[in-house]
Amino acid sequence: MPDLLLELFSEEIPARMQRRAADDLKKLITNGLVDAGLTYEGARAFATPRRLTLAVSGCTAASPDISEERKGPRVGAPEKALAGFLRGAGLSSIDEATIQTDPKKGDFYIAVINKPGRKAEEIIAELVPDVVRKFPWPKSQKWGEAGEGALKWVRPLHSILCTFGIETEAPEVIAFEVEGIRSGNTTQGHRFHGKEDFEVKRFEDYEAGLKARKVILDMDARKDIILEDAKTLAFAQGLELVEDAGLLEEVGGLVEWPVVLMGSFDQEFLDMPDEVIQTSIREHQKCFVLKDQKTGKLANKFILVSNLIAPDDGATIVAGNEKVVRARLSDAKFFWETDLKTGLETRLYKLDNMVFHEKLGTQTERVNRLVALATALAPSVGADADLAGRAAKLAKADLVSDMVFEFPELQGLMGRYYALAQNEDASVADAIEMHYKPQGPSDDVPSNPVAASVALADKLDLLTGFWAIDEKPTGSKDPFALRRAALGVIRILEDNVIRLNLHKAFALARPDFEQGDDLMGFFADRLSVHLKDKGVRHDLIDAVFGLGGQDDVLMIIKRAQALGDFLASDDGANLLAGYRRAANILRAEEKKSGLTYEGAIEGAHLLEAEEIALAAAIGTARADADEAVAKEDFAAAMTALSTLRAPVDAFFDEVLVNDERPEVRENRLNMLSEIRATTRAVADFSKISG
Repeated sequence: MPDLLLELFSEEIPARMQRRAADDLKKLITNGLVDAGLTYEGARAFATPRRLTLAVSGCTAASPDISEERKGPRVGAPEKALAGFLRGAGLSSIDEATIQTDPKKGDFYIAVINKPGRKAEEIIAELVPDVVRKFPWPKSQKWGEAGEGALKWVRPLHSILCTFGIETEAPEVIAFEVEGIRSGNTTQGHRFHGKEDFEVKRFEDYEAGLKARKVILDMDARKDIILEDAKTLAFAQGLELVEDAGLLEEVGGLVEWPVVLMGSFDQEFLDMPDEVIQTSIREHQKCFVLKDQKTGKLANKFILVSNLIAPDDGATIVAGNEKVVRARLSDAKFFWETDLKTGLETRLYKLDNMVFHEKLGTQTERVNRLVALATALAPSVGADADLAGRAAKLAKADLVSDMVFEFPELQGLMGRYYALAQNEDASVADAIEMHYKPQGPSDDVPSNPVAASVALADKLDLLTGFWAIDEKPTGSKDPFALRRAALGVIRILEDNVIRLNLHKAFALARPDFEQGDDLMGFFADRLSVHLKDKGVRHDLIDAVFGLGGQDDVLMIIKRAQALGDFLASDDGANLLAGYRRAANILRAEEKKSGLTYEGAIEGAHLLEAEEIALAAAIGTARADADEAVAKEDFAAAMTALSTLRAPVDAFFDEVLVNDERPEVRENRLNMLSEIRATTRAVADFSKISG
């Protein structure tokens, strides 16, 4: 079966766009082939700084012939209806249609439309130009002729290689043109080490031809070369590479033929925090830092990746990078020393001019709220209130430091360093760094009580503030990361075993807050997502929230987990079945009569042994469950409910609920209502699915 090879050769594609672009090319072309009736065995997409490549193997040579029937109007229908039918079906005369009889609706015209298959070459020749013109680059520019005919591409597109054929024969070029660029079977290698054109037949000689001309086509292969060569070079110097997956991905997209080199910088720069050095070198020069294998501290060396095989073994390239690194580290050292001299507290006035949100005030106003809230939350978290207030006051001060202005990603961390330098309490310094966390499901959670109180205050202020101005997440849009904030609150409370009434916390954060129930519903959704990974079903969270008044995250989690364990047992599953039977009977009877059955169970109307036993069991189970819940022993509460299984089963097996005697029937319905009420000691069983 034929193979398709497609290459789009251009000026340098930004590294951050390459992997997504390769995936998009694969998706758009293969989906287009399938939509046109072709099939294929496999497809692989590749990206380098100057090319997007797609290799599709085992493609069918042509789409199949298709025959379909199109139903038309009734025989004898008006001329306009017939004319429209003929146009749509591509018929010149009604005589070309057949008549089909429907026993109920009479005779109808049927058009049999035959669509002959098309050669794959024709389909590809139409598909590729359409994909190129409509390619979904995050950012693109117009190239070529001005006006509507200009091609929009991320960088100037120079050539298109497109071949198609079977292995035993020379593939042919699929001929087409995109805004003046004609497809062909030639490409170029490395910009400096293989820029001459060479002819390509199929993927194997294409990949080999590129490698011979100093281009590694596969990005992951380039990344492996960089990583292994960097480790080897570092090891030879007694050093260890500080691995950085994000930087490795970026650098892998900057070079077609990676050459790993080592540079150095002045020892004096090591007086700065390691994170400052690493961030400066990473952001400005896309270089990796190294650390001493024995001490674990940064060394005054760095790894750079060149796209050139230099005649002087890279000496000039290294020297150029060292010069830039030295200048950048000098800037960072100036920022570091200036910030240390200034201190944190003396910078707070600058927050007056930093707007947090136009409807929520300045950062100074936000800091004042955080101080009040962190101080109020401190007793619940087990933190010193004065230290929590101090940490909240300084938490945002580093936002107006010179270092964070240059490297925003160091916010919090630099505040910690500056706080320690000015002899703040260690817990205050830790809180300044950690109060932004956790920022994702795998991120660290603040464990220091002072840090936990400030982190909770930061997230609760964020949530109540944006809820108050009606800036809530919608669908996939969450510009203020409120889902992350809610999940952060949940993880802090859970990991630190903190009891907190969230409704009261909302009121502490914003006294005039009126959307506590709506925000609590948002927390319920986030809690369901969080616990799903722990095997807790979302309907169990709904069942707990169905009780109303549930806003203690720690207790909600414990209750839901205990409920899950209970329902996984035979007693739990059977009691749930009995509950549903009771609830269904009650629902039907209440709908029929318009009454509710919530009266007391009358002993005088208990006639059968099974209902007498059930009434006694309900009383005992309810008392035991209520006592266990009061002690927050939810496992014991479930055990209490499990005692209802046998008497409930026996009741439904032996007792007729709808007895002819009204007083007996009502008493038995009241008993079913008691079953329903007793289960609500632990959860709303009506919310449980399955």
